[in-house]
Amino acid sequence: MLRNLLKLRKTVSLLLALAVATVPFALRAADPPITLLDPDGDDNGTGAYKYPTDAVYKPKSFDLRKLEIVDKGDDVEFRVTLGTTIEDPWNSTTWPDGGGNGFSLQFVQVYIDTDHQPGAGFTKPLPGLGNAQFDNAQAWDKVVLISPQPRGRLGAELKAKAGNMRGAAIVPKTTKVSGKTLIAVVKKAELGQPTGKWGFQAVVQSNEGFPIERDILTRPVNQTVGPHRFGGGDDGPCDPHVIDIFAGAAKGERSEAEAQHKALGYACGGKVATIPMIYPAP
Repeated sequence: MLRNLLKLRKTVSLLLALAVATVPFALRAADPPITLLDPDGDDNGTGAYKYPTDAVYKPKSFDLRKLEIVDKGDDVEFRVTLGTTIEDPWNSTTWPDGGGNGFSLQFVQVYIDTDHQPGAGFTKPLPGLGNAQFDNAQAWDKVVLISPQPRGRLGAELKAKAGNMRGAAIVPKTTKVSGKTLIAVVKKAELGQPTGKWGFQAVVQSNEGFPIERDILTRPVNQTVGPHRFGGGDDGPCDPHVIDIFAGAAKGERSEAEAQHKALGYACGGKVATIPMIYPAP
């Protein structure tokens, strides 16, 4: 009798193991969110950048505070939280090509290094971020575009301007706003399975519906501030057109503001701003 019970127990254990192994991937427990944090009040690029003067550019509208990457089974959700409630002053729902995504001002590009292999990817960002680069050892492989523009407009811009980066750019299935947070959903089939060993960087920019010819829907940083122009930069090709990023360990510590300013520092004819990747897992 005891021998039969032991055999039955082994059989049940084997069947349970086989059942778990054959459960579809989408039905398994989702991985915990990957979270990066940024300190308050460093939405000034190099430390010298100033917001446009028009009233729609409210304080902290471009102040990056948090990025959460959430496993949703077949999809991945990117949640970018800013320093103030996100508004839609230009009524994006009335825009051509099917309307926009419920916000007007912000444009966040989430760059991702999926393999951490030097040179295996791109070191230049998409056109529109000015004189900026990624280190060769932190080259990016994917970029998720969180934009107020409709999918059709984004696709047309990428086709016309992204060159060989086009295949690495992901336009989300859906993009929406919830309070201070932008939420973009992408297909895991396009992105892959996120892990803390990947590198991440969220570059905060401003949406520009009428960009200069070579730029993808981004607003330049100029030397002099204007109603719809950031100031504190350079009118030539020297400066990065980047308002806020993660830096340091991306834990939200005050020292990370200075680390950002140092990373984005530039010199005309000399130093190029280098955007760091953040690798959450050791």
